[in-house]
Amino acid sequence: MNIFTLEVWDDEGKKCTFYTVRWDDASENETDKFFRKYNAIPELKTATQQMLSFVLDSLGDDHGAIDALFNRPENEVTGLPNTGKVTVKQVLFAYPNFPLRLYALRVNNRNDLVILFNGGIKSAQTNQASKDIHLKWVEACQFAKRIEDALSDGEIVIDEGNRRIISANGDKEIYL
Repeated sequence: MNIFTLEVWDDEGKKCTFYTVRWDDASENETDKFFRKYNAIPELKTATQQMLSFVLDSLGDDHGAIDALFNRPENEVTGLPNTGKVTVKQVLFAYPNFPLRLYALRVNNRNDLVILFNGGIKSAQTNQASKDIHLKWVEACQFAKRIEDALSDGEIVIDEGNRRIISANGDKEIYL
């Protein structure tokens, strides 16, 4: 796998800090690519905005990355939004036939640190059969494995008090 950086995507939420990944030679991170691409497609604009609201409002501010909202495991990553009807604090989260998937990783199953990747249009029952998202899902799984390995090896560590992931060697940028 090529070199990528792990960087903060949004840290303004009350409950959750979001990270993303950026290929070393890319000008845009993977999560921004997802939102920019699908927001530009008129028939997916509403779904894209719903996904953004789910991430920033529901996960970031209101509930964190709790199990109920991270209930779509897909190998090393989780597909967002949640599956089925889920009620959290009297709020119903239901996304039947939602056309998009955004892949994410809860760091060490914590509810306050999430890494967002890319995703795409869910056009079939499985990721393998959905031509638009298959490669993005495989890529997200590879990113997640590399990040989990870096945590296990102590290459990166969690700063418990500040809801951050930091490089063990003190570098400001995290290259994996």
